[in-house]
Amino acid sequence: MSGNEWETDDYDDNHGFVYEYGASVVELLDPQPGERILDLGCGTGHLTKEIAARGADVLGIDASAEMIETASEEHSDLDFRQADARTVEPDGEFDAVFSNAALHWIPEADHDAVLAMVEEALAPEGRFVAELGGTGNIQQIATTTIDELAQRGYDATQPWYFPSIGEYTPRIEEYGMEVSRAILFDRPTELDDGARGLENWLGMFGDSIFEGVPEHDQRAVIEAVEDRLKDDLFDAETSTWTADYRRLRFVAERSDGL
Repeated sequence: MSGNEWETDDYDDNHGFVYEYGASVVELLDPQPGERILDLGCGTGHLTKEIAARGADVLGIDASAEMIETASEEHSDLDFRQADARTVEPDGEFDAVFSNAALHWIPEADHDAVLAMVEEALAPEGRFVAELGGTGNIQQIATTTIDELAQRGYDATQPWYFPSIGEYTPRIEEYGMEVSRAILFDRPTELDDGARGLENWLGMFGDSIFEGVPEHDQRAVIEAVEDRLKDDLFDAETSTWTADYRRLRFVAERSDGL
């Protein structure tokens, strides 16, 4: 998975839109009292808490030790474990696997391992409900940042996997699930902290892009990116950056016997 370093206080304070938008994915999951649910890529646990509040028995897993530490401190009544979705052995059967804004951090080549784990984890008739970045997600931000780095001699690549519906749903169905709903949609997302919103976003999510780049060059790249994108993504009247998000959301059910 990506080697992004997570500053969880900053994540919750300045990037709360991640879990705030995820509330609608919880609605799609529709957790029921007594259900056992696996929250894959739980982050700091806000949506895990919301699922538990519906009466479900929920286990939150995340590859980041920092995320799990914060989730465990803030929601001490819930069960959180540090685990890699590619290698974890499911702890029994789950009525549902849920994931919000986590799957796109896993390299494309490793998604078969993740989907095999989900298949193993789901009980008969269990469901997999998830949202991740879809094709074209943050295209302007990523392309411009990588281009500015290239102009300075750095060989940066995009660390995320943003699939299309046609690309990803067949992968899901190779692992004993039937996709009953899938949608790819634009979701322009206002960034927090005013004029520093894009800088903060790159600082939180761009570790892999800027790996090996000295701080003074990082600063120069960010300033150049801001200058190039301000006409499209910055509202001077409200001093707000809006990221060009696109999301892929799906529901799949365990299809044994079909």
